[in-house]
Amino acid sequence: MTTVTLAPRAGRRCHNVLNSLHTTHYFAPELGRELAALGITDPRAVNFAVRSAAAGAVGAGAVTAMFYNYRHTLVADHVPAIWETAAPGAVLAARARAVDAALRRLLGPETLASAEMAEAARLALRAAEACSRGGRPLYAAHADLPVPAEPHLAYWHAATLLREHRGDGHITVLMAAELDGLEAVVTHTATGRGMTPKWVRGTRGWSREDWEAAVLRLRERGLLDADGELTERGGLLRTQIEADTDRLDRAPYEHLGAAGVARLTELGAGFARAALTAGAFPADLVGKR
Repeated sequence: MTTVTLAPRAGRRCHNVLNSLHTTHYFAPELGRELAALGITDPRAVNFAVRSAAAGAVGAGAVTAMFYNYRHTLVADHVPAIWETAAPGAVLAARARAVDAALRRLLGPETLASAEMAEAARLALRAAEACSRGGRPLYAAHADLPVPAEPHLAYWHAATLLREHRGDGHITVLMAAELDGLEAVVTHTATGRGMTPKWVRGTRGWSREDWEAAVLRLRERGLLDADGELTERGGLLRTQIEADTDRLDRAPYEHLGAAGVARLTELGAGFARAALTAGAFPADLVGKR
Protein backbone atom coordinates (compact mmCIF):
# COMPACT_ATOMS: atom_id res chain seq x y z
CA MET A 1 0.00 0.00 0.00
CA THR A 2 1.33 3.43 -0.96
CA THR A 3 1.74 5.81 1.98
CA VAL A 4 0.52 9.36 1.33
CA THR A 5 2.69 12.06 2.86
CA LEU A 6 0.80 15.16 3.94
CA ALA A 7 2.21 18.47 5.11
CA PRO A 8 2.36 18.76 8.91
CA ARG A 9 -1.10 19.45 10.39
CA ALA A 10 -2.71 19.48 6.92
CA GLY A 11 -5.47 17.15 8.08
CA ARG A 12 -6.06 19.24 11.20
CA ARG A 13 -6.36 22.44 9.18
CA CYS A 14 -8.79 20.78 6.79
CA HIS A 15 -10.87 19.47 9.68
CA ASN A 16 -10.92 22.87 11.35
CA VAL A 17 -12.37 24.72 8.38
CA LEU A 18 -14.98 22.03 7.77
CA ASN A 19 -15.87 21.95 11.45
CA SER A 20 -16.30 25.74 11.47
CA LEU A 21 -19.17 25.45 9.01
CA HIS A 22 -20.63 22.39 10.73
CA THR A 23 -20.68 24.20 14.09
CA THR A 24 -22.66 27.20 12.80
CA HIS A 25 -25.96 25.35 13.14
CA TYR A 26 -25.60 25.09 16.93
CA PHE A 27 -25.85 28.90 17.09
CA ALA A 28 -28.42 29.34 14.33
CA PRO A 29 -31.88 30.64 15.28
CA GLU A 30 -33.30 28.26 12.70
CA LEU A 31 -32.32 25.29 14.89
CA GLY A 32 -34.08 26.71 17.93
CA ARG A 33 -37.24 27.35 15.93
CA GLU A 34 -37.29 23.88 14.41
CA LEU A 35 -36.80 22.14 17.74
CA ALA A 36 -39.29 24.42 19.50
CA ALA A 37 -41.88 23.26 16.99
CA LEU A 38 -41.25 19.74 18.31
CA GLY A 39 -41.59 20.92 21.93
CA ILE A 40 -37.86 21.12 22.81
CA THR A 41 -37.10 24.69 23.85
CA ASP A 42 -34.19 24.65 26.32
CA PRO A 43 -31.02 25.41 24.28
CA ARG A 44 -29.08 22.72 26.12
CA ALA A 45 -31.79 20.14 25.47
CA VAL A 46 -31.68 21.16 21.80
CA ASN A 47 -27.95 20.44 21.73
CA PHE A 48 -28.30 17.04 23.37
CA ALA A 49 -31.15 16.11 21.05
CA VAL A 50 -29.68 17.07 17.69
CA ARG A 51 -26.19 15.72 18.31
CA SER A 52 -27.21 12.38 19.85
CA ALA A 53 -30.36 11.65 17.80
CA ALA A 54 -28.35 9.68 15.25
CA ALA A 55 -27.66 7.11 18.00
CA GLY A 56 -31.38 6.68 18.73
CA ALA A 57 -33.22 7.21 22.02
CA VAL A 58 -30.10 6.80 24.16
CA GLY A 59 -29.99 7.47 27.89
CA ALA A 60 -28.14 10.08 29.90
CA GLY A 61 -25.15 7.84 30.58
CA ALA A 62 -24.49 7.24 26.90
CA VAL A 63 -24.78 10.95 26.08
CA THR A 64 -22.42 11.92 28.89
CA ALA A 65 -19.92 9.34 27.68
CA MET A 66 -20.11 10.43 24.03
CA PHE A 67 -20.06 14.19 24.72
CA TYR A 68 -17.39 13.82 27.46
CA ASN A 69 -17.12 17.42 28.72
CA TYR A 70 -20.69 17.94 29.97
CA ARG A 71 -21.71 17.58 33.62
CA HIS A 72 -23.72 14.38 33.93
CA THR A 73 -26.39 15.96 36.11
CA LEU A 74 -27.11 18.50 33.37
CA VAL A 75 -27.40 15.74 30.78
CA ALA A 76 -29.74 13.79 33.07
CA ASP A 77 -31.96 16.86 33.45
CA HIS A 78 -32.85 16.51 29.75
CA VAL A 79 -32.07 12.94 28.66
CA PRO A 80 -33.96 10.67 28.12
CA ALA A 81 -36.93 13.01 28.64
CA ILE A 82 -36.29 14.68 25.27
CA TRP A 83 -37.22 11.43 23.51
CA GLU A 84 -40.65 11.51 25.14
CA THR A 85 -41.13 14.94 23.57
CA ALA A 86 -39.75 14.15 20.11
CA ALA A 87 -38.53 10.93 18.55
CA PRO A 88 -34.94 10.83 17.25
CA GLY A 89 -36.14 10.62 13.63
CA ALA A 90 -38.19 13.79 14.03
CA VAL A 91 -35.21 15.55 15.59
CA LEU A 92 -32.93 14.53 12.72
CA ALA A 93 -35.45 15.82 10.17
CA ALA A 94 -35.77 19.11 12.05
CA ARG A 95 -31.98 19.41 12.22
CA ALA A 96 -31.71 18.94 8.45
CA ARG A 97 -34.32 21.64 7.82
CA ALA A 98 -32.51 24.00 10.18
CA VAL A 99 -29.12 23.37 8.56
CA ASP A 100 -30.58 23.97 5.11
CA ALA A 101 -32.16 27.26 6.17
CA ALA A 102 -29.08 28.44 8.09
CA LEU A 103 -26.70 27.71 5.21
CA ARG A 104 -29.00 29.53 2.79
CA ARG A 105 -28.96 32.56 5.08
CA LEU A 106 -25.21 32.50 5.81
CA LEU A 107 -23.84 31.59 2.37
CA GLY A 108 -26.60 32.56 -0.04
CA PRO A 109 -28.35 30.42 -2.67
CA GLU A 110 -25.73 31.08 -5.37
CA THR A 111 -22.95 29.60 -3.24
CA LEU A 112 -25.07 26.61 -2.33
CA ALA A 113 -25.77 25.91 -6.02
CA SER A 114 -22.18 26.54 -7.13
CA ALA A 115 -19.76 24.13 -8.72
CA GLU A 116 -17.41 24.79 -5.80
CA MET A 117 -19.96 23.52 -3.28
CA ALA A 118 -20.54 20.37 -5.34
CA GLU A 119 -16.78 19.84 -5.56
CA ALA A 120 -16.35 20.34 -1.82
CA ALA A 121 -19.09 17.82 -1.13
CA ARG A 122 -17.41 15.22 -3.35
CA LEU A 123 -14.02 15.75 -1.72
CA ALA A 124 -15.35 15.69 1.84
CA LEU A 125 -17.36 12.55 1.21
CA ARG A 126 -14.30 10.95 -0.37
CA ALA A 127 -12.27 11.71 2.76
CA ALA A 128 -15.02 10.29 4.99
CA GLU A 129 -14.80 6.96 3.16
CA ALA A 130 -11.69 6.17 5.21
CA CYS A 131 -13.20 6.91 8.62
CA SER A 132 -13.49 3.92 10.96
CA ARG A 133 -16.36 2.99 13.28
CA GLY A 134 -14.47 1.06 15.96
CA GLY A 135 -14.37 2.94 19.26
CA ARG A 136 -16.03 6.00 17.69
CA PRO A 137 -19.69 5.98 18.76
CA LEU A 138 -20.77 9.45 17.59
CA TYR A 139 -19.10 9.01 14.21
CA ALA A 140 -20.53 5.51 13.80
CA ALA A 141 -24.06 6.71 14.57
CA HIS A 142 -23.86 9.50 12.00
CA ALA A 143 -22.23 7.20 9.44
CA ASP A 144 -25.40 5.13 9.41
CA LEU A 145 -27.45 8.12 8.22
CA PRO A 146 -28.12 8.54 4.48
CA VAL A 147 -26.11 11.08 2.49
CA PRO A 148 -28.36 14.00 1.48
CA ALA A 149 -28.85 14.59 -2.22
CA GLU A 150 -28.32 18.36 -2.19
CA PRO A 151 -24.60 19.25 -2.42
CA HIS A 152 -24.61 21.76 0.45
CA LEU A 153 -26.30 19.26 2.76
CA ALA A 154 -24.01 16.47 1.56
CA TYR A 155 -21.04 18.72 2.33
CA TRP A 156 -22.42 19.47 5.78
CA HIS A 157 -23.08 15.77 6.38
CA ALA A 158 -19.50 14.87 5.41
CA ALA A 159 -18.16 17.67 7.62
CA THR A 160 -20.20 16.19 10.47
CA LEU A 161 -18.74 12.74 9.88
CA LEU A 162 -15.20 14.10 9.86
CA ARG A 163 -15.85 16.23 12.93
CA GLU A 164 -17.29 13.37 14.99
CA HIS A 165 -14.57 10.98 13.81
CA ARG A 166 -11.87 13.32 15.03
CA GLY A 167 -13.82 14.12 18.20
CA ASP A 168 -14.20 10.48 19.19
CA GLY A 169 -10.48 9.95 18.72
CA HIS A 170 -9.76 13.13 20.68
CA ILE A 171 -11.65 11.74 23.68
CA THR A 172 -9.45 8.65 23.58
CA VAL A 173 -6.38 10.88 23.70
CA LEU A 174 -7.77 13.01 26.54
CA MET A 175 -8.44 9.90 28.60
CA ALA A 176 -4.89 8.68 27.98
CA ALA A 177 -3.65 12.09 29.18
CA GLU A 178 -5.76 11.63 32.34
CA LEU A 179 -7.80 14.76 31.74
CA ASP A 180 -11.44 14.48 32.69
CA GLY A 181 -14.06 16.35 30.67
CA LEU A 182 -13.89 19.58 32.66
CA GLU A 183 -10.08 19.54 32.92
CA ALA A 184 -9.96 19.11 29.14
CA VAL A 185 -12.00 22.26 28.49
CA VAL A 186 -10.15 24.25 31.19
CA THR A 187 -6.80 23.49 29.55
CA HIS A 188 -8.22 24.12 26.08
CA THR A 189 -9.60 27.48 27.20
CA ALA A 190 -6.16 28.32 28.61
CA THR A 191 -4.71 28.03 25.11
CA GLY A 192 -6.90 30.97 24.04
CA ARG A 193 -8.54 28.87 21.32
CA GLY A 194 -11.37 27.30 23.29
CA MET A 195 -14.68 28.69 24.43
CA THR A 196 -14.62 31.24 27.24
CA PRO A 197 -15.31 29.95 30.77
CA LYS A 198 -18.70 31.68 30.67
CA TRP A 199 -19.73 29.70 27.59
CA VAL A 200 -18.34 26.43 28.96
CA ARG A 201 -20.15 26.76 32.26
CA GLY A 202 -23.37 27.93 30.64
CA THR A 203 -23.54 25.19 28.03
CA ARG A 204 -21.82 22.30 29.82
CA GLY A 205 -23.47 22.67 33.23
CA TRP A 206 -20.36 23.26 35.34
CA SER A 207 -20.50 25.69 38.24
CA ARG A 208 -17.83 28.25 39.09
CA GLU A 209 -16.88 26.01 42.02
CA ASP A 210 -16.47 23.05 39.67
CA TRP A 211 -14.25 25.16 37.44
CA GLU A 212 -12.07 26.38 40.32
CA ALA A 213 -11.69 22.83 41.64
CA ALA A 214 -10.52 21.67 38.22
CA VAL A 215 -8.06 24.57 38.04
CA LEU A 216 -6.67 23.54 41.43
CA ARG A 217 -6.21 19.94 40.30
CA LEU A 218 -4.41 21.12 37.18
CA ARG A 219 -2.13 23.39 39.24
CA GLU A 220 -1.26 20.46 41.48
CA ARG A 221 -0.26 18.52 38.36
CA GLY A 222 1.91 21.41 37.21
CA LEU A 223 -0.21 22.10 34.13
CA LEU A 224 -1.50 25.55 35.11
CA ASP A 225 0.25 28.37 36.95
CA ALA A 226 -1.13 30.64 39.68
CA ASP A 227 -2.76 32.89 37.05
CA GLY A 228 -4.56 30.01 35.38
CA GLU A 229 -2.23 30.06 32.38
CA LEU A 230 -0.67 26.94 30.91
CA THR A 231 2.76 26.16 32.27
CA GLU A 232 5.46 24.91 29.93
CA ARG A 233 4.46 21.38 30.89
CA GLY A 234 0.80 22.18 30.29
CA GLY A 235 1.53 23.69 26.91
CA LEU A 236 3.55 20.65 25.89
CA LEU A 237 0.71 18.37 26.97
CA ARG A 238 -1.84 20.27 24.89
CA THR A 239 0.51 20.18 21.90
CA GLN A 240 0.96 16.43 22.33
CA ILE A 241 -2.80 15.90 22.66
CA GLU A 242 -3.41 17.59 19.32
CA ALA A 243 -0.56 15.68 17.68
CA ASP A 244 -1.91 12.36 18.98
CA THR A 245 -5.40 13.32 17.79
CA ASP A 246 -3.94 14.07 14.35
CA ARG A 247 -2.34 10.63 14.32
CA LEU A 248 -5.61 8.86 15.14
CA ASP A 249 -7.43 10.98 12.55
CA ARG A 250 -4.97 10.76 9.67
CA ALA A 251 -6.73 8.06 7.60
CA PRO A 252 -9.42 10.26 5.96
CA TYR A 253 -6.91 12.84 4.80
CA GLU A 254 -4.34 10.33 3.60
CA HIS A 255 -7.16 8.67 1.67
CA LEU A 256 -8.08 11.98 0.03
CA GLY A 257 -4.45 12.75 -0.81
CA ALA A 258 -2.39 15.90 -0.52
CA ALA A 259 -3.90 17.69 -3.52
CA GLY A 260 -7.43 16.82 -2.43
CA VAL A 261 -6.80 17.95 1.14
CA ALA A 262 -5.35 21.25 -0.08
CA ARG A 263 -8.32 21.88 -2.38
CA LEU A 264 -10.91 20.90 0.25
CA THR A 265 -9.20 23.17 2.77
CA GLU A 266 -9.24 26.05 0.28
CA LEU A 267 -12.93 25.58 -0.50
CA GLY A 268 -13.90 25.03 3.13
CA ALA A 269 -12.01 28.10 4.29
CA GLY A 270 -13.95 30.22 1.82
CA PHE A 271 -17.29 28.91 3.06
CA ALA A 272 -16.25 29.33 6.70
CA ARG A 273 -15.11 32.92 6.15
CA ALA A 274 -18.39 33.80 4.47
CA ALA A 275 -20.36 32.31 7.36
CA LEU A 276 -18.23 34.14 9.91
CA THR A 277 -18.70 37.44 8.06
CA ALA A 278 -22.45 36.82 8.06
CA GLY A 279 -22.43 36.66 11.87
CA ALA A 280 -22.60 32.91 12.39
CA PHE A 281 -21.05 32.97 15.89
CA PRO A 282 -21.45 35.08 19.04
CA ALA A 283 -18.69 37.68 19.38
CA ASP A 284 -17.73 36.51 22.89
CA LEU A 285 -17.60 32.78 22.15
CA VAL A 286 -13.82 32.18 22.00
CA GLY A 287 -11.10 33.31 24.39
CA LYS A 288 -9.74 32.90 27.89
CA ARG A 289 -12.10 35.24 29.72
